[in-house]
Amino acid sequence: MDAPTQEITALVGREVYSNNGVFVGEVEDVRLDLDDVKVTGLALHQVNGDLFGEKVRGTRGVIVPYDWVQAVGDVVLVSDIVERIRTPEDEEESEVAV
Repeated sequence: MDAPTQEITALVGREVYSNNGVFVGEVEDVRLDLDDVKVTGLALHQVNGDLFGEKVRGTRGVIVPYDWVQAVGDVVLVSDIVERIRTPEDEEESEVAV
């Protein structure tokens, strides 16, 4: 039996949380692969500045790979990997000088 289908537009406006309960952002749009007819990412706005920091200043938001989506309901749950996104500069800043 096929899973029930949902309109893609139903995702727009839903809040996105990590599976640890951390607010990530709100779905503004979806990224599609028209050749394979599938969703490949969620474009988020109003993102959590604590998670993304300076990386999102001056941008409209971020795109989260759809592979990270764990569940879709009243909210969208994504893998907690989003909480561990760090750049090499972030790693250097967090190191303690001895």
